[in-house]
Parts: sequence; C-alpha cells; structure tokens
Amino acid sequence: MTGLLDGVLTVVTGGVQGIGYAVAEVAAREGARIRIIDIADGDDAVAALRAREADAGYVRGDIARESDVATAIERILERDGAIGLLVNNAGRNSYADPVTMTEAEWDDVFAVDLKGAWLMCKHALPSMIGAGTGSIVNVASVHARLTKPGMFPYAAAKSGIVGLTRSLALEVAGRGIRVNAVSPGYTRTAIVEDYLARSADPDLERQIVKAHPMGRIATPAEVAEVICFLGSDRASYVTGADWSVDGGFGVQFG
Repeated sequence: MTGLLDGVLTVVTGGVQGIGYAVAEVAAREGARIRIIDIADGDDAVAALRAREADAGYVRGDIARESDVATAIERILERDGAIGLLVNNAGRNSYADPVTMTEAEWDDVFAVDLKGAWLMCKHALPSMIGAGTGSIVNVASVHARLTKPGMFPYAAAKSGIVGLTRSLALEVAGRGIRVNAVSPGYTRTAIVEDYLARSADPDLERQIVKAHPMGRIATPAEVAEVICFLGSDRASYVTGADWSVDGGFGVQFG
C-alpha cells in the first residue's frame, strides 16, 4: 500500500506518543505530510519522523481551547495548504465516581475527549470544503459500545465521539468529505499501561489477554494501519462508520 496518502497534508492530534505517533509513522510511510498538534513537547517525535525522511512538523496546542485550535489550524493552513486528512486521536482517561465527581472534573474529561474533536473539525473543515475533498478519522474506543465499572465517564465521552462521527458524516457527505471512527480495544498505550498499573490485581493483564480471541492485545501500529486506510481514497465509499480494532474482543458480547 505504499503511497496510500501521497502528498496528503495529515494533521494528527495527540501525535507525540501512542496511537497518535503510530498514525504519524504509518501516514509518513505512505507519503503523507505530517503535522502534529499536541499539548506535550513534540520535538523528539518530529525529529524521529524526519530521521525517516518524513515531511513532519509540530504545533503546540490544547485542543480543549478553541483559541489554541484556531491558531494551530491557521498556522498549518498558511504554511502548508489545505488539510487532506484530520485524525482526532488526542484523549484522556478518567477514573471517577459518578456521585463524587465534580462538575469541573466532568468538564475536563469532555473538553478533551469530545469537545476537542468537534473544535478540530470546526476549524479544519473549511479548508476541506474549499478543496471539495477530505477525510476525518475520530479515535473512539471499544468502551463506546461495552464497558465496565470504574471507567466513568470515559465510555460516555467515547460514545459521544461515535455519535459526532455519524452526525458529521451526514452533514458533509455532499461536500466530498468523509468522516469515520475507529474504536480500538486494549492497545499498548500510556492509557492502558496506567490502567494496569493502577490495578491491585497482579493477574489483570493475563486475564485481559485471555479474554481476547486472538490471545493478545494490539500494538499502536495495528490501529494506525486501519486509521490510515480509512483516511485514504482506498476507503472512498466509507463514511459514518465505526470500525472496531479489538482482536474480536467485542463480538463475544453481542
């Protein structure tokens, strides 16, 4: 599939590590020009991509703040032209009690996990509409469909991402723009490693692996491959979809 994203200006939020960085790597391999937006320092990530001869850049920005999003997108458009692919990957986890969680804590979660994706779409879409083409891939989660105690309100936010994806896909389908979601299951990311580290059960990881039909959990690169395919013209008739990348975990529960 070499050349899947040849020359496509690809913006990845949360692209400094985890699935986001894996998307940047795969997209760069496929010929994309990569621009990362992240609140974390991106110098090392960009240096690693450039070492592979990728056209890569970084803009610092907090996707939960519209002023940051507007400034970041404006800088990218001025320097690099129209955005061809937007990957809304940035997110955070939450371990909260629904009764004791404060309003501010709730808002902090949804500002990143849901509002941030909308803000990115809001400011990136005009360039896509002007070009008459473009693709957006939102990173949701298996928790959008099935979840477990102790993940509140992460599942609610990720369910919102799937709803946003479907609604937005209908809004822009007539403009030549596709919008899809990818729902990873357990993946070797900082969020999952933190979840495992928080557990008092030393056998938790073994139990999780055992629950997967494929007998393992995903690497970020495996999720990134699906994201880049959905973002490319190879998926030209796919929009409004939510693709599971969970090694068969979800199908066991209906």
